Amino acid sequence: MDLTVERHDNVLSVGVKGRLDWSNSEAFRDALGDTIEDTDRAVIMDFGELDFIGSSGLRVILVTARLLVERDATLLLCGLSDPVREVFRITGFERLLPIHETLAEARASLGA
Repeated sequence: MDLTVERHDNVLSVGVKGRLDWSNSEAFRDALGDTIEDTDRAVIMDFGELDFIGSSGLRVILVTARLLVERDATLLLCGLSDPVREVFRITGFERLLPIHETLAEARASLGA
């Protein structure tokens, strides 16, 4: 798993590439914790290059979403491939989090 990070107008964009599963979910959680700032009003996770997500990766996303809500911020997702989107559909995560087709659409939904 590789991450790319970009911040613009207190919106953090995190690109995730590769696989997100039990073998790297703790590293993903730690990287997010080190990257998300109190001033971020939103975090957009771009999964355009994510090949696979397992339950431990979903858990990190859920914990991150709850943390952001406590800070009056939001988590948005974008760029889900068909297999990753199917995992979100089956688990019900697509009803919990805003999902956009592209990073540009996710940013636009925030007025960014």
